[in-house]
Amino acid sequence: MSPLLFVIVVGAISLVAGFLGALLGLGGGIIIVPTLTLLLGVDIRLAIGASIVSVIATSSGAAAAYVRDRMANIRVAMFLELGTAAGAITGAYLAGIIHPRFLFILFGLILAYSAFAMLRGRRSAEGEIVVGPWARVLKLKSSYFDDAGEEIVYQPVRARIGLALMYFAGVTSGLLGIGSGSLKVPAMDLAMELPIKVSTATSNFMIGVTAAASAGVYFSRGQIDPFIAGPVAIGVLGGAFIGSHTLGRISSRSVRFTFVVVLTIIAAQMLFKGVTA
Repeated sequence: MSPLLFVIVVGAISLVAGFLGALLGLGGGIIIVPTLTLLLGVDIRLAIGASIVSVIATSSGAAAAYVRDRMANIRVAMFLELGTAAGAITGAYLAGIIHPRFLFILFGLILAYSAFAMLRGRRSAEGEIVVGPWARVLKLKSSYFDDAGEEIVYQPVRARIGLALMYFAGVTSGLLGIGSGSLKVPAMDLAMELPIKVSTATSNFMIGVTAAASAGVYFSRGQIDPFIAGPVAIGVLGGAFIGSHTLGRISSRSVRFTFVVVLTIIAAQMLFKGVTA
């Protein structure tokens, strides 16, 4: 493949990845890494480095629209970012000592579990749910307007559990370069009981900070190749802009279904690659 064709193909793939990443709160890296490694034969460490850049681009392209439309919960994002940023730095250092084959397998297992958790949905709670002191003190309660123009008021719960889960999501982000939206969205949706649209929008707001925390480590190791990261960033940024303007116009059920389908397909591909490598 010629260099020009490579750039065009990577840019086109990144456009789709940015769209889905912004729409589902995944950051785009969840598509970028498998595509670059499985389809184009890029070394997984360079693919992860390019994905880190794409995650920052996705967040930059989508976050402004979500904040303007009040879909992203800023208080929840800043609180949970304490865990993800710390985890991202941990994961970035671990990535330098773990064999690529295990990265493929870990990636696949994480995605498969996230898909299963989202498909199962929330368990019906018995009795009244206790909000908890952290959620009250931090004033995490908020609201947003759905596609019909109706205001939806929600109260996040289990803030401490959410913070702990975000640390592990941050480790995954630094380790695999995916923005860890595949873990952040289920954690906010299932554990903290945020609406699915708020979960995806808040995840998009957070992923850029999470990725930036680990980007310096990858750059210092020479694992961010401008020839790959450049077209990835441009394509993802364009796709993220389109995706962020689409989320408010589709149903929550469609978002959840698309999320599960995308995760399931990519999880199967990455597990196959890890087993046969």
